[in-house]
Amino acid sequence: MTRDERPLHAVPAIVWGALIVALAVQLTWRAVQAPSAPQASDLPPAPSVQALRLASFGEPNALARVTMLYLQAFDSGATNRQPYRRLDYTRLIGWLEAILALDPRSEYPLFTASRVYAENPDAAKSRLMLEFVYREFFADPDHRWQWLAHAALLAKHRLHDLPLARRYAAAVDRSARSPDVPLWARQMEIFILEDMNEFEAARIMLGGLLASGQIRDPAEARFLAHRLKDLETKSAR
Repeated sequence: MTRDERPLHAVPAIVWGALIVALAVQLTWRAVQAPSAPQASDLPPAPSVQALRLASFGEPNALARVTMLYLQAFDSGATNRQPYRRLDYTRLIGWLEAILALDPRSEYPLFTASRVYAENPDAAKSRLMLEFVYREFFADPDHRWQWLAHAALLAKHRLHDLPLARRYAAAVDRSARSPDVPLWARQMEIFILEDMNEFEAARIMLGGLLASGQIRDPAEARFLAHRLKDLETKSAR
């Protein structure tokens, strides 16, 4: 549990009451409408952040969690195996933005954005979600780098869009300054440049990384030095 989270018993009774009422209404609706469960396309527009703050009764983090549960359970009918694929992604992003505004320290909205919603086989929807992750990354790079790093991998391996993958990888390397950011995340741009046949740019970046003294592991330093020689050979050609 992080310092920003509290045990469930600390959540005010009025918030639990509101959640119970909401769940009861939802269950009743489903019971009455059983033959025609809500479809993904029925996701309503996200409420304004101001409205959500008023509804939180001073507990925005708790409401953010409840709202995230609502969003994930919105279209969970038994006949719908891949509901998120059919969601209106513009509205979906509106909900995720509102939830992050309520609780900026929460990792769950960006986790689901990058690891669930962005893996939609619909490339256009995937790109919308990746761009959402990219925009939100800059609000807190030191805590959100991992979701943008995953976005870079999706852009490279699923969308096969190396320039897009490089843009995301470069943002991680340039904006995330925490020592907790691992070297593999900082090195992504170098190897994407190599995939793009931009050998000279990759050589310069890798040489700078080795010269910076950030590589502490001797085995990793030897591996990267070998890669640098390969890049020098490719660049010379």
